[in-house]
Amino acid sequence: MSFFGRIFGRGATPSAPTGTSSREAQSATMQHFRAFVAGREGCEAFIEPATRVTQTTLVVVAGTGEWTRRKVPDALAARKVGKDLGVPVFDVNLSGYPSRMREWNEKHRQI
Repeated sequence: MSFFGRIFGRGATPSAPTGTSSREAQSATMQHFRAFVAGREGCEAFIEPATRVTQTTLVVVAGTGEWTRRKVPDALAARKVGKDLGVPVFDVNLSGYPSRMREWNEKHRQI
């Protein structure tokens, strides 16, 4: 099965817009992460484990605290994404979120 095969399955997924294949969704996810990392300094990735209601996700946090999140199949896939992006990868259960992320959220909270 492909890198994102388990998350995106074969063909269109229920959560994907009509006409979006799994390969297109995988490509869009990687393009998003690459663009985010390329446009920001000091990026680190944090793996959020799956829960009963959410899949495993990868959060990439820039040095400024700005962040982005996308679904990934599992922790192994998340580590591969981090390696491909050239950023360090941490398990959020072990390290927690960086304080700069919380500070950025406070500063950019919409009322």
